Amino acid sequence: MSDTAVTIDPIADLTQRIGNRLREARHDQQLSLSELAERTGCYSKSRISNYEQGLRRMGLEESMVLAAALGTVSPTWLLCLDDNPALDQDEAALIARYRATDDDSRVRLRELAQTLPAVKSKRAKKP
Repeated sequence: MSDTAVTIDPIADLTQRIGNRLREARHDQQLSLSELAERTGCYSKSRISNYEQGLRRMGLEESMVLAAALGTVSPTWLLCLDDNPALDQDEAALIARYRATDDDSRVRLRELAQTLPAVKSKRAKKP
């Protein structure tokens, strides 16, 4: 048995996990690096690729811009601060519709949601 232990750099590991989440979210929407870069309006495809490869770690501001450009994930999810799965397109559309309604409609929608049966299940992961 060897006395040398393999050490994993937690900072590098986190940077890689963040990059993997960004790539996963981009792939879920079938976006190219160029398309995502265009959606951000401020980041190049090279910069986004560097994030995805773990060569560079995005900060708070970058995660906010990228999450907004993707529209289905939160900045906290991208930064591995939140493990709630990304929203699928139907969920994102539902939230957008909710936010676009007036206060009375929001109350009615919350009341309706309370009447729905709660079912615990894991969401199926897209292949």
